[in-house]
Amino acid sequence: MFSRKTPIEKLAFEAAESPEVAALLGGEIAARFGPRDEAPMGITARDEDGALIGGLNGVVHWRWLYIRHLWVSEEARGGGLARRLMEEAENAARARGAVGAYIDTFDPRVAVFYQRLGYARFGEIADFPIGGRRIYLSKRFAMD
Repeated sequence: MFSRKTPIEKLAFEAAESPEVAALLGGEIAARFGPRDEAPMGITARDEDGALIGGLNGVVHWRWLYIRHLWVSEEARGGGLARRLMEEAENAARARGAVGAYIDTFDPRVAVFYQRLGYARFGEIADFPIGGRRIYLSKRFAMD
């Protein structure tokens, strides 16, 4: 336990994350809430020539799906591919025992798309990036 009396030998800036700090914090969180049980996932969509036209990267941890990246090429937008990718990810997450999903975006129009899929805004950060805002959304899955 850190106290005001604990001497600090040195502080060091490093250009990469510390695996030791991550492991120690992860251990404390796991002791309180159980193991993270992280399971990454990726879903890709390709056209008939094999070119990537869309994809989704995510991870299920603590029984929630975090959708890290969702991308659809400009040519494929408006055809329902993003919806299909989201549905596939949610189904895969449910199969892994997930109870919900969360995502963030910088684009208010994209936030509306997620809301049409049943996601609700739960927070935002103004001026992140500067002049914009980061919008956070989540969705709890219906349990069968």
